[in-house]
Amino acid sequence: MIYYTGDIHGSTTEIVTFCNHFTPTQEDTLVILGDVGANYFTNERDTLFKATLAKLAPTILCIHGNHEMRPWHIPTYKTKIRRRL
Repeated sequence: MIYYTGDIHGSTTEIVTFCNHFTPTQEDTLVILGDVGANYFTNERDTLFKATLAKLAPTILCIHGNHEMRPWHIPTYKTKIRRRL
């Protein structure tokens, strides 16, 4: 299943609530359509935000909006390839 949302502006509350209620699996994908806020503050807040999303079951695809710093400006940015079983 593919789920869509957007404009979460650095808050994981609604995403975590959604995952707790609907229990998506690793086979599911959650697309966040812009204004994710994952790289907006460039401090520990962003690190905690990304760590919280990483603990959730679905694959998360973030579309950059104007509340993100572009990855090529972040020295610690790494891409991750997730293999499906």
